[in-house]
Amino acid sequence: MSKSYAPQGGSGARVRVMGEWVESFPELAPEAGRGRVRPITEVGAEVLARPCARVEEEAFGRAALAELIADMFVSMYAAEGVGLAANQIGVGLAVFVYDCCDDDGVRHVGHVCNPVLAERRGEDEVVVLEEEGCLSVPGPHAELARPEHALVRGRDAGGAAVEIAGSGYFARCLAHETDHTLGRLYIDRLAKRTRRRVLRRMEDMRAEVLERRRASAAALDGGF
Repeated sequence: MSKSYAPQGGSGARVRVMGEWVESFPELAPEAGRGRVRPITEVGAEVLARPCARVEEEAFGRAALAELIADMFVSMYAAEGVGLAANQIGVGLAVFVYDCCDDDGVRHVGHVCNPVLAERRGEDEVVVLEEEGCLSVPGPHAELARPEHALVRGRDAGGAAVEIAGSGYFARCLAHETDHTLGRLYIDRLAKRTRRRVLRRMEDMRAEVLERRRASAAALDGGF
């Protein structure tokens, strides 16, 4: 998910890593220093339009999964995102990473394999209409209604169960990235006319966004 409209945590932000509070955390997740920047897959690619395969039991704890997550983190940072799913770098596995602040300025960092978004029902559920963007739709944003709260269950790279809860903008991120693992982009939730307008704007903005990503990728490569 794009961070253009994300709240900022600042250098003194409180931080939760994999759902747990930590006393301090670097500007970039440590995994990023072990990864390589990969191109972001764009709307229209088949891998974005089909449900991702689950991470199989034998893959947990293996180097290949850790390397994928490292590549995802650094690719997300290079693309100026707050969340990234594996199919956004062309890998059809149900994995996403995130580094996103919620509306209270709390920074959340981590990854989830085989995510499942918990169903929330009831008259007390708050739905918020806010701007949303996607790294695979470079440039434009559009208003989309999402629940104010989200809960995602899954596993970490070692296979341990994880449960990540969020509110506000971070809840939007969790829902957005889980959608990716199901083969759905945020623009698929928009009215057809709005979707067409977003795609037209993308064509106008794409070149500038990609140039900025190339510069960011070069800076990251030189900074590790």
